[in-house]
Amino acid sequence: MVESTHARATRTGRDDRTGSRSQIKIVVPDDHSMVSLLGSRDELLHAIEHAFGADIDIHVRGNEITVTGPGSETDLVSRLFTEMLELLKGGTQLTPDAVERSLAMLRGEGGARPAEVLTLDVLSSRGRTIRPKTLNQRRYVDAIDKHTVVFGIGPAGTGKTYLAMAKAVRALQDKQVNRIILTRPAVEAGERLGFLPGTLYEKIDPYLRPLYDALHDMVDPDSIPRLMAAGTIEVAPLAYMRGRTLNDSFIILDEAQNTSPEQMKMFLTRLGFGSKVVVTGDVTQVDLPNGQLSGLRVVQEILDGVEDIHFCRLDSRDVVRHKLVTEIVDAYTRFDEKQVPQLKQGAARGGPRKRGRQ
Repeated sequence: MVESTHARATRTGRDDRTGSRSQIKIVVPDDHSMVSLLGSRDELLHAIEHAFGADIDIHVRGNEITVTGPGSETDLVSRLFTEMLELLKGGTQLTPDAVERSLAMLRGEGGARPAEVLTLDVLSSRGRTIRPKTLNQRRYVDAIDKHTVVFGIGPAGTGKTYLAMAKAVRALQDKQVNRIILTRPAVEAGERLGFLPGTLYEKIDPYLRPLYDALHDMVDPDSIPRLMAAGTIEVAPLAYMRGRTLNDSFIILDEAQNTSPEQMKMFLTRLGFGSKVVVTGDVTQVDLPNGQLSGLRVVQEILDGVEDIHFCRLDSRDVVRHKLVTEIVDAYTRFDEKQVPQLKQGAARGGPRKRGRQ
């Protein structure tokens, strides 16, 4: 029964040679567009059929959807359509990706409702609304609201920096803070760029460009120079943080896996009154010289259990880029897991030890 959308669902059951199967009929209210629910050229319906495979048969006639298959799966399909209707009711435009993420949440153990996760407005700016797209992203956003210092740790494409930036801009708009400070270590990503021409700011600009890109998505580009000139928004390399006390600020440290333990301590002790800190990084992509320990790795052990500090961990399921990025992240994780036993065996035999990434 889809109470929240006033749709009617009825069930019948029968036994056959393949085991217990059931049928459920979902009647979609007349005030909902079937095209919005099923997608242009039924692309959303096809995504659902592909996700469930041959065990489920879905037939649509008018505003009635009939689902036949194993009882647990037909229940899941019914719940999925319920959530899709709720998302449409809340103004969310459905995509195959949103449908797949909704199904992943319903299959998960947390019992999270996609209609609650995917409709949280973090920031509305320039005609678009930024929302979490996975359950872990929702937990990450909630943690930023509840805690003074939050670490967002996860692979590329999980929205760590982007959501933190959106929360920072929202906090500035709501006058919760007086300024936004964005920083990251100026470490080359496995390349040696040599001496760059230009002024000091022109030299460090390439390292900070990703922060500028995210900022331009959320703030009127014409106002950014004015806000930066007034000190309301500051984008600077991590080295510029030393010796400062940052009050009434929303501070984001990006690419924190490229900090040394000393730099991480220096940064965290800049925290002043009325400020909030978000540290983001991916411990699988460390660009520090071989043998140098990552401050983001060490800090997890040092600050574990400290009150008002929260560690939020995202994984490949939270990647919101191209689907291949998820596959790439998983493939590298499997490869790294295979290397660990081999390195341990090599060390036990007294052979040459490979220097791993820190």
